[in-house]
Amino acid sequence: MQSRTVIYIIDDDPDDQELLIEALREIDPSIDCFTAENGQEGLINLKTNAIPFPSLIFLDLNMPRVNGQKFLSELKNDLYLKTIPVVIYTTSSNSRDMEKMNELGAMDYLVKQFDYSILKEKLKTILSMVSTV
Repeated sequence: MQSRTVIYIIDDDPDDQELLIEALREIDPSIDCFTAENGQEGLINLKTNAIPFPSLIFLDLNMPRVNGQKFLSELKNDLYLKTIPVVIYTTSSNSRDMEKMNELGAMDYLVKQFDYSILKEKLKTILSMVSTV
């Protein structure tokens, strides 16, 4: 029996969190979404099991306290958490950021879209990749 898909969104912008949640739930209403406002909160919630083990993490890069790069580095060095696929979800289209996140183990790099239909299509592709893992 397949368990529900749990998505963890780590982003300091509540509007970006809500947009992503809305798009994900339009694709699959059964998705459970959890949020954190920064990488520090994100790591604490994962390490203390404050949220269910996620199927996928959407991670912003530019956040206070612990940024996306530091979060991803710490996550991938944790034996238990390193298996969680991470998609970078950021406004940065900098090729160096993209390369660095790929080197650190990000599954994909998604630049925040202003076109909702494009965002949904990209999310469908990402979700289909996760469901086949």
